Amino acid sequence: MFRRTFWFTAGAAAGVWATTKVNRKLKRLTPESLAAQAADKAIETGHRLKDFALDVRAGMLQREAELGEALGLEAPADPALPAPRRIAALDQGDHPYPKHSYNRNEDH
Repeated sequence: MFRRTFWFTAGAAAGVWATTKVNRKLKRLTPESLAAQAADKAIETGHRLKDFALDVRAGMLQREAELGEALGLEAPADPALPAPRRIAALDQGDHPYPKHSYNRNEDH
């Protein structure tokens, strides 16, 4: 008698367990659940890409500082050197060519 009761209870428990397991799998495969999982993965991937970009940026800044130090670009400007030529190039006062309005629609 106890054997039959034991096996009946074991079978019922196994049936409940299997039914619960199958229902959980079916709920995970609904379109809404799949869309939510995809959205979660996309957000996670976005965070990983952001972290990667920040790491790359930090590495770039560190390497740029190392190169600047190695090449002496970070040193203060020597007053004996001439002024930067860029300022002279931007100054239009002594330009070798006269200033014209370059209108392509003018009659030549």
